[in-house]
Amino acid sequence: MRVCEQLEPKKVFAYFEEICQIPHGSRNTKAISDYCVSFAKDHNLKYIQDEDNNVVIFKDASKGYENSDPVIIQGHLDMVCEKEKGIDIDFEKDGLKLYVDGDFLKAEGTTLGGDDGIAVAYALAILDDDSLEHPPLEIVFTVDEEIGMLGAETMDLSMLKGRKLLNIDSDVEGIFLASCAGGLQAVCKLPVTRVKTEGTSYEIKVEGLLGGHSGSEIDKERGNAVWLLGRVLHSLSSKIPFAIEHMEGGLKDNAIPRDAAASILLPADSSQKDLYARIEALENELKKEFKASDADLRVSCRKLEDGEKSVLHASTASKILFFLRMMPNGIQNMSMDIAGLVETSLNAGIMKLTEDMFSVCFAVRSSVTSRKHEVADRLTFLTEFLGGEIAIGGDYPAWEYKTDSSMRALMAETYKDLFGEEAKIEAIHAGLECGLFSGKIPDLDCISFGPNNFDIHTPNERLSISSTEKIWRLLVEFLRRLK
Repeated sequence: MRVCEQLEPKKVFAYFEEICQIPHGSRNTKAISDYCVSFAKDHNLKYIQDEDNNVVIFKDASKGYENSDPVIIQGHLDMVCEKEKGIDIDFEKDGLKLYVDGDFLKAEGTTLGGDDGIAVAYALAILDDDSLEHPPLEIVFTVDEEIGMLGAETMDLSMLKGRKLLNIDSDVEGIFLASCAGGLQAVCKLPVTRVKTEGTSYEIKVEGLLGGHSGSEIDKERGNAVWLLGRVLHSLSSKIPFAIEHMEGGLKDNAIPRDAAASILLPADSSQKDLYARIEALENELKKEFKASDADLRVSCRKLEDGEKSVLHASTASKILFFLRMMPNGIQNMSMDIAGLVETSLNAGIMKLTEDMFSVCFAVRSSVTSRKHEVADRLTFLTEFLGGEIAIGGDYPAWEYKTDSSMRALMAETYKDLFGEEAKIEAIHAGLECGLFSGKIPDLDCISFGPNNFDIHTPNERLSISSTEKIWRLLVEFLRRLK
């Protein structure tokens, strides 16, 4: 028996479970793209698959809707692949292990990929059901959304006739999004000089943080392990002399890093007791600061081995510590127009130290284009001041609020009629592909929505089963009303 076999709506969860057995992390989307193409072929549906693995599937209107305007249903094929320590999975080859916990569908020790696999499952279930009433459908599956909306950026949309778009990439039931931030990726690199020296190695870790989505959860002020490791090392450097061997932290630029680690080398005559005491003091300090957002935060230290090591030259180490302490991170500006909305932020998502290069990859977001580029300019100035270079990519536009939206009005009306609840229309700090689609399709009317999906981009991700069924009912009824 499949894990989701008893869940409703049956077709939605059946397709979701199939999707979860296909590896589909960002930049690894060929298999799931081909799966969608096979689906189209099996159901005698017209399709287009481009060289980037984006897929469009077309379905004719149901009887009585032949003269209705086409509607676009859109989601992305890739997921963020995060796992707990000790979980044996190769995201390039292995499927996810699903299980049901009460009202939630989860994956064992990994992200679930409800962001945005549930959109794909909804769309396939609609395409597979000839009993539904709907206008002509243009189903668009994009790739590499999680690393800068790369599929939507390059995709040719000229074949689409629809001017109404349903983006199923939001994660709070009853909240319908009408605007989102734009963003870009910035990779800051500093050249590294190394020397050989002898001493005793120690590993320092910052871990136990909650992490989360760097857009939708940046307002929760959760600790960033990369930023905190920089703080720990800088604080240590003022008390205890050491050299840096290795540093790393974070896996995705759009996921708040949950852990980071560094290997340092102390002179043989250094006091291990002083090092451990200082680490303990720093841990207590940080645990007090982050007790509300990251109750399980830990800063640890363990001895490795003695010997000769390749470490950073003192001048290189100083520049890196300066960068980590001075780099902007987190919320930069709150919106002056919408109460409680983050306007501008950035997330230091991936830090790496190799033999010859130190790098930090940031996800920068803002609903104000000039401020997005102002943050990138600050990163550029800081990086180049220290003798490094910066690469800017994945620049996508904000989705601006549309004053007059028939889609928004009809969705709110449908939601209230079905469930007796008022729909909440909001803006979001996270990026959505609606901005790129709106830039390519004149007069496009968009709305973004989805079922409750908690702690996305973390191994704690969980999709509400009852909410998934509720949003399915909403989607089916909304399409029926587009006559």
